[in-house]
Amino acid sequence: MPNTREIKRRIGSVQSTRQITRTMEMVATAKVKHATDRIVAAAPYSDAMARTLANVSEHSEGSDNPYLLEHESVKRAIAIAVVSDRGLAGGFNSNIFRAVSHYFADNAKKDVDTEVIACGKKAIAYYAYRRIEPLMDFSDLSADPTIEEAREISLYVRDAYVNEEVDEVKLFYNHARNAADQDVRDERILPITTADLGDVRAEEGDVITNTSQDFEPDADAVLDSLLPAYVETMIYHALIDSAAAEQGARRKAMKSATDNADDMIETLNRQYNRVRQGAITTEITEIVGGAAALED
Repeated sequence: MPNTREIKRRIGSVQSTRQITRTMEMVATAKVKHATDRIVAAAPYSDAMARTLANVSEHSEGSDNPYLLEHESVKRAIAIAVVSDRGLAGGFNSNIFRAVSHYFADNAKKDVDTEVIACGKKAIAYYAYRRIEPLMDFSDLSADPTIEEAREISLYVRDAYVNEEVDEVKLFYNHARNAADQDVRDERILPITTADLGDVRAEEGDVITNTSQDFEPDADAVLDSLLPAYVETMIYHALIDSAAAEQGARRKAMKSATDNADDMIETLNRQYNRVRQGAITTEITEIVGGAAALED
């Protein structure tokens, strides 16, 4: 059994760790608010974009926009993996890596060549260890993503799709369901189907009753103008959503670590008291024994 000095040293070590995890929990709590505010601020634009496209697609007859045309077969795909630059966030990153790995495996069974775009240092390290060279990589932006990052990714995948260098693009990220919980999302962003836009239209409840509505310019020209922005908006929304989810996951992980440290400190204190009490009892027994021996 460890002596009191060893137990006190362990208590001090756990208390130091607890102080760190508690501080990280408080920092993550503050950052969750900032990240959530960004999502709220971006929501009106992305919602308006989705509604507009849904309404325009309702009046577009047989558009030949390349983003709406599915290729005859899927031979090459791109997975955009959105994770964090830092760890200590529970299963935040591993859940995305697992989802992307399943996508790779499913595509391999269909003889589909799959490549990845890595967003976050953890993704870069993960794929470097597995000797997978990402098509693009981004670091130091996971907690504060920019529209430029989304634009660069969007431009690359759109050009690749239009030039038929890729047949499908999917986005993998953590959605911030609330301040504490996250859901893994995988969304196909290319090709865009009119069914997807119709779903958005139904969800928003924005129904156009005037079927003879005219567009200036015509509906197809509006689609040609808005679809590239729509892809960019989807990517940017995923980035800021992931940023909020990251802080929520880190706060939850650090709170769990702090609670575990509290439990460990309590256990060690009880152990320390038992050892100390045992030592005192032993000393008293020895003193009493010694005094009795002297009397004899």
